Amino acid sequence: MPVRIHVDARGTTLAMIATLAFVFSLQWAQKFFIPVVFAIFISYTLTPVVTVLEKFRMPRLVAASMVMLILMCGMFLVGNTLRGEFTSIIESLPDTTHRLSRALGKIRNDQSGTIQQMQAAAAEITKATNQATGMKPQPTKAQAPEESSLRFSELLWAGSLGAAAFVGQATVVLFLVFFLLLSGDKFKRKLVKLTGPSISNKKITVQILDAMNESIQKYMSMLLVTNILLALLMWAGLRWVGLENAGAWAVASGLLHVIPYFGPLLIMAATGLVAFMQFESLSSAFLVAGISLAIATVVGTFVTTWMTGRIAKMNAAAVFIALLFWGWLWGVWGLLLGIPIVVVIKVIAEHVDGMQTVAELLGE
Repeated sequence: MPVRIHVDARGTTLAMIATLAFVFSLQWAQKFFIPVVFAIFISYTLTPVVTVLEKFRMPRLVAASMVMLILMCGMFLVGNTLRGEFTSIIESLPDTTHRLSRALGKIRNDQSGTIQQMQAAAAEITKATNQATGMKPQPTKAQAPEESSLRFSELLWAGSLGAAAFVGQATVVLFLVFFLLLSGDKFKRKLVKLTGPSISNKKITVQILDAMNESIQKYMSMLLVTNILLALLMWAGLRWVGLENAGAWAVASGLLHVIPYFGPLLIMAATGLVAFMQFESLSSAFLVAGISLAIATVVGTFVTTWMTGRIAKMNAAAVFIALLFWGWLWGVWGLLLGIPIVVVIKVIAEHVDGMQTVAELLGE
């Protein structure tokens, strides 16, 4: 007689409905959740720096203000360094587009001889077939090219709105990071207090918060190391090719590498375009783009994924599935925040009764 497994259908159904409702809420309120989650992770990363400054008898307000000032100055310097490159790209974009179309036209002209011979042979075969069957060839009508419905002004307006929204969200994130750094461990004490009078619950809460803090800081440190490695490799590769301002593009590669898939593709396209503008050669542009893609693939796919699995003790499949899910849920921001969120979920699941299944699925 086969063994029957008892399943609580009602409880399972309610759990599925609650999960779907929670996922829908995350997607619906993403404009609120994304800045908050991003600010929390940044504050976790910068908290050790503020703590070190406090050991030198510096007030927390002064320490947090100094850290935020250094952060904003670094962002300004990087943005100012890259602004000239992007400005020159935008100014020379019409001329570059014209030169690129001419280069592609030469390639088409080189290939047109073979294509014309094939078309002539096909026309002769069609003519002979029509003569044999007594049919008259029907002239083909040329179709007028469809006008593009997307205008440059619409693209410019959409880009301006996107830039304004990004600046607004970045400002909110910076303010929230400052307040979180200023509050210190107040939220930690409040969460421990909310668990009730039970000593065991308080110990479990402290263990969860400490494990979350350690995991997030390790992940951010790993991200810093891999991005520096990628920037150094990009600098060496672009210097070897002879691309101008290789250092600036290496810094941009390291910064955009935090966005999986989308960041490396953007750098590949930008460096390839800059190489074509400098060398006026498609082969050089493809070489630079290939170098960018190869370095990003090696560092991002192999090194980062392997180190993430080692630090968070998660299997590579879980990391990749997490990126797919959060990328679908929050887009580019989901790709950026997906792995830290899953690391936090795994830490919580390891310490909470009833969530061991989730921890086992995410673990090695």
